Amino acid sequence: MKLLNFTIIKLTVCLILGIIIAHYFKPNFSTTILLSTGLVVTVFGHYLFLRNKHSKQPLFGLISYFCMISLGINAYNFQNDKISQTHYSNLDSNDSIELTFKIKERLKPDLYNDKYIVSLISANNNEASGQLFINIKRDSFSSPLPVDAVIYSKSVLKNIQKPLNPHQFDYSKYLGLRQVYSQIYLQQDQFLILSDQPTTIYGYADLFRSSINEKLINAGFKDDVLSIINALLLGQRQTIDKSIYNNYVNSGTIHILAVSGLHVGILLLILNFIFRPLLLLKYGHVLRPIIIITILWLFAIVAGLSPSVTRAVTMFSVISFAMHLKRPTNIYNTLAISAFFLLLVKPVFLFEVGFQMSYLAVLGIVSIQPILYKLWQPKYWILDKPWQIFTVTLAAQAGVLPISLFYFHQFPGLFFISNLVVIPFLGLILGLGLLVISLAMIGFLPIPIVEIYSLIIEWLNGFIAWVAQFEDFLLRDIPFTLIQVLITYILIISVVQFYKLKTYKWLVICLISIITLQGTYVFNKFQNQNESLIVFNKSRFSILGFKHNKTLEVHHNLDSSKLRNDNIIKNYKVGELIDSVAQCKLEDIYTFNNKTLLVIDSLGVYKNLSFQPDYILLRNSPKVNLTRMIENLQPQQIIADASNYKSYVKRWTATCRDKKIPFHYTNEKGAFILK
Repeated sequence: MKLLNFTIIKLTVCLILGIIIAHYFKPNFSTTILLSTGLVVTVFGHYLFLRNKHSKQPLFGLISYFCMISLGINAYNFQNDKISQTHYSNLDSNDSIELTFKIKERLKPDLYNDKYIVSLISANNNEASGQLFINIKRDSFSSPLPVDAVIYSKSVLKNIQKPLNPHQFDYSKYLGLRQVYSQIYLQQDQFLILSDQPTTIYGYADLFRSSINEKLINAGFKDDVLSIINALLLGQRQTIDKSIYNNYVNSGTIHILAVSGLHVGILLLILNFIFRPLLLLKYGHVLRPIIIITILWLFAIVAGLSPSVTRAVTMFSVISFAMHLKRPTNIYNTLAISAFFLLLVKPVFLFEVGFQMSYLAVLGIVSIQPILYKLWQPKYWILDKPWQIFTVTLAAQAGVLPISLFYFHQFPGLFFISNLVVIPFLGLILGLGLLVISLAMIGFLPIPIVEIYSLIIEWLNGFIAWVAQFEDFLLRDIPFTLIQVLITYILIISVVQFYKLKTYKWLVICLISIITLQGTYVFNKFQNQNESLIVFNKSRFSILGFKHNKTLEVHHNLDSSKLRNDNIIKNYKVGELIDSVAQCKLEDIYTFNNKTLLVIDSLGVYKNLSFQPDYILLRNSPKVNLTRMIENLQPQQIIADASNYKSYVKRWTATCRDKKIPFHYTNEKGAFILK
């Protein structure tokens, strides 16, 4: 099947290309508008001039594709909040500002703060716009703020901190994709709630979720069970315990906690069954798809309109309309249509992991699963159903594996076992969960049903934990670059196409892909032949790393539990393609590339040295006279890691400024790297 013969797929590819151009190259807004206008006029004039011959002219198609690329650029640019003159980026962020804002989204809290995304309403009593990241200090009496609550406060806008260690997750970049560029920190007594009533559909959805949770708690559901119900049925994962969440990740079943096509498909089957009697009415064949699609979109709103659930509901809406019109559907066209409209409305979805993995999983299933299933077709139902589930799971994993390795650098080896058990019962869990919620809302939820459903969820969590404990089957810290992702997908496509068509062209592409993929590993190995000294940033601790080609020697004062749970070294190991890591204790003197690094700790001992250090590392807040030390040792640069008191660092900064000595504080400038 030549997929690119479908016009909607070509247009969607061009739209995606335009969004990518706008995201990475930032073309001028006015220029793209003028260019788009010119292209539209040219296409329209070309159409009128050629009339019925336009479809046979290659120039008409080429101009149309450029029009679609420009549409992608403009769709992305129009989503940019900063083009508005009232955006808060035009304010003086160094001064305290009177802010009025509305809660837009509640995020997962940490141990100290509740976190929210908010929409700005006014600043200093003037109209303002844009989205902010809000941190509110938690206490024993505080409760989460509802969506749509209007808040007044006075605070200073702060930049969202960039990653302070190499290859660390960039949360500021993640929030930037959501048009969030600044943050504020508030105590419980530093803001005033002006209104807590819902005013948008998102506020009413949040109120509905809160009402469900309140009734489920009153019915007797406990925290861990309630958090899984929220994830499976309401699309909210903020309250899941970290250990339970990690079990789902390590077992390869995290996808069932993200409401997506699997959940929406099961819901669609249930709704089709419930509303089947409508077909007996005169206009039932029109009424049923309208009701079903409306319920699906209401469900998507309640679930938070995440990229995966939005994609699934859009796709199933297209399928429902096609079924109503009794027209044959092609799954590739359906996927392209849903992606086209979603990206047209929300272009930044393209860069969200959930959106990417959702579409790639479906593409893997529809293209690879039929091939796998044909390898063996059992005659008996008891063998056929598990085989179908296994092939679907394997095909979905093939679709998301390259990008999963790129983002998460791990692969759950027992994913097929966990999915083989979980997926057949997911329909029962979701169906029974909808019944539980419905009974709870009307105030008639018998205790035996609560106990049975709680037991099912506990069994589910127990089984996932049992699978996750086999850590030897969990392949961790796998380095995988973006180039390798692209080449791997070309390899997968060429293998599938060669199996279907048996042509020489696809065999050549397949072989070239394999050779190129091997070449990337050789290139990465060659590129990795270097040496570095790194002073990492770790609050209250000191970590030094010495990289020699593909080995890393780590000197630190972390205990074994903190070292095991710390991601600083893991991220660096993956990002720099390190093969082996050695652990060592901190020393007082280091030499690197004919340079000497002197470490001064809390004892503050540095006198009577027989050498002159090039660099000095201050750790654990040493009580030293920095002016005298600089005069005696005359170092080239002074470094302070995050184990020092901030008051000390402030004083050292001023001293180094007076002495004109470069000063590097890792908690502000990030890790110190010497190559």
